[in-house]
Amino acid sequence: MSSLEIRSEPSAMGMDGTRLERIRDHFDRYVADGRLSGWLVSVARAGELVWTGSGGYRDREAQLAVTDDTLWRIYSMTKPLTTLGAMMLYEEGRFDLNDDVGRWIDSLAEPQVYVSGTAAAPVTVPATSPVRVHHLLSHTSGLTYGFNYLHPVDAIYRAKGYDFGWAKGADLARAVDDWCTSPLLFQPGSRWNYSVATDVLGRLIEIWSGQTLDAFFRERIIEPLGLVDTDWHCPEEKRDRLAMLYVPAGGSFAPVADLARAATHPPQFYSGGGGLVSSAADYQRFMAMILRGGELDGVRLLSNRTVSLMTENHLPDDVDLATFATDSFSETDYAGVGFGLGFSVMLDRRANKSLVSEGTVAWGGAASTAFWIDPLEELTVGFYTQLLPSGTYPIRRELQRLVYQSLVD
Repeated sequence: MSSLEIRSEPSAMGMDGTRLERIRDHFDRYVADGRLSGWLVSVARAGELVWTGSGGYRDREAQLAVTDDTLWRIYSMTKPLTTLGAMMLYEEGRFDLNDDVGRWIDSLAEPQVYVSGTAAAPVTVPATSPVRVHHLLSHTSGLTYGFNYLHPVDAIYRAKGYDFGWAKGADLARAVDDWCTSPLLFQPGSRWNYSVATDVLGRLIEIWSGQTLDAFFRERIIEPLGLVDTDWHCPEEKRDRLAMLYVPAGGSFAPVADLARAATHPPQFYSGGGGLVSSAADYQRFMAMILRGGELDGVRLLSNRTVSLMTENHLPDDVDLATFATDSFSETDYAGVGFGLGFSVMLDRRANKSLVSEGTVAWGGAASTAFWIDPLEELTVGFYTQLLPSGTYPIRRELQRLVYQSLVD
């Protein structure tokens, strides 16, 4: 079972415990005024957990409180773990970051790029360069999401059955083929657009490793890292710990039980872009491993050189997302923020108007979960709740302020 045991007092790690309690006060107000059912925050410095707080209910209707071992749908916080898996195979020589994805995915061998027309009758031109592996890792491939509702290609995805969920009966190989036979939004590498790219990366992991994605995760990531509560669904024996899923409704929120139940049985296919259920303690172990340069408790998953490469900005000319992104959904602010391999990267905190250190990597999930890793301050922070969509409230920026104002050393 997950544990969030505090082993170091905040004062011993350069943080003010009284000021950290402002986090509790702030998010308890979210519960009291009906914006959130429940919440949990973990704060660690230099790998030592220094503060945790929680409030409200993991299931308001059943009156079940949030506990340290509550299980959460982490949705797109799955993406950094899939990236971890791919980069482990990169270190084994299975591919080069500049490789043409069409070597392994036939439907990307000769990609077409949308230039005009409608979803029913798109006008396309051949891509002038291949979709490369690093384009998938940095969301610069030209792929998209059906739920974006911003572009005719988004509508093409929806027509094939891919909105927030997946087409009925599709396995991962078919889904990848459905996406990759659709036009790209732009020439590969020319823009940034949040997309199914990490799901395509998950399919590549299967091809490169010769394992299903769940088997690869279990053998190479979950068991070595000691992630005791991370899986592709919540098994029956843990179901009472799984939080309910909510959406805003009339100034408060309402449960979406049908969608919530999707996490209680094995998935149609393993989504490297958003399929995991996890706990705060498990995700803290993942963050600690990245902070330590790829190693935790004597187990090394990546070289520190590889982690350094992943956590640098990979957008051309070191631009930020405000300059390079399309008008699409994102789990991060655009101003002053770049993108590495699997993470957003803070480039200019003044442009972002944030206390977060430059070099901080982060991401979030559709149900308003979020994390960040700050190498300069040696901070790892996780936030957990279950409210769709993630941009409903400015939770992440609020939490950033509340954490950094507590630093005294």
